[in-house]
Amino acid sequence: MEDDRRKALEAQLVGLRPAVHRYAARMVGSALDGEDVVQEAFARAVAALHHAPPDDNSDGWLFRIAHNAAIDFLRARARRTARMVEEDDLVSDNDMAASRVAARAALAVFMQLPPSQRGTVILKDVLGYSNKEAAGILDMTLAATKAALHRGRGRLRLLAEETGGAAPLDTADLDRLRLYVDRFNARDFDAIRALVADDVRFDLVARMQGGRASFETYFSRYGEMTAWHLSVGTIDGRLAAIVTDPAGATTHVIAIDWAGGRIARLRDFYHAPYVLKGAAVVLLA
Repeated sequence: MEDDRRKALEAQLVGLRPAVHRYAARMVGSALDGEDVVQEAFARAVAALHHAPPDDNSDGWLFRIAHNAAIDFLRARARRTARMVEEDDLVSDNDMAASRVAARAALAVFMQLPPSQRGTVILKDVLGYSNKEAAGILDMTLAATKAALHRGRGRLRLLAEETGGAAPLDTADLDRLRLYVDRFNARDFDAIRALVADDVRFDLVARMQGGRASFETYFSRYGEMTAWHLSVGTIDGRLAAIVTDPAGATTHVIAIDWAGGRIARLRDFYHAPYVLKGAAVVLLA
């Protein structure tokens, strides 16, 4: 395809990233995992531009790719956890009430809906697509879409009213994160470097990816930003460093995966503030 059209489409995809993340995060039940799905979807989309560019409905084309990436993610996770989701048939509310419920529901609640119900509710009640548009994105008939929406809305409403205890946190990872946060706030980056694995994966989300060498520039930039403060917290129940500004407002999060007591993966969401929208962020004492 022509370079100008390809560049225009790539720019359009970037503009859709926050909306695609809202969809993906609710499909997989986590703001952090949702961004992994977004990255996979965008990689697939950019690759497809060269041999199967979208028609006039590029939004629907990208959401279909994102939906398939989310389903693949869920299947992979299901194989790892051997968990299955059951489907119920419940009564729905009207569109306005359903949108309010969907907007307030925690991401983990969406995971208790079967994928077809989950997808239709997110597209219709979170992102504002019509039934017809949702049917096209999910490759379902209009009747099946309406039925899935009807059942999904009712189940989501009941689930959103229920309360449940949070999963226990890994105490070893909690201690490691506290150590990272304390050293970061002291701007003791040499001490942090000692925690980084040689084969670490670094991701400045929505900007760049790299390895251990990327941390040199990364720490230099943060060393200049003395006003930012890190705290230990959770996002959607998962441990993360919560970054706040001098006024105490949360600006973004940093997620760290550990292996053998060292940092195996670090994801900094500074350039992806959309990840916070709809996510449950909690500071820990």
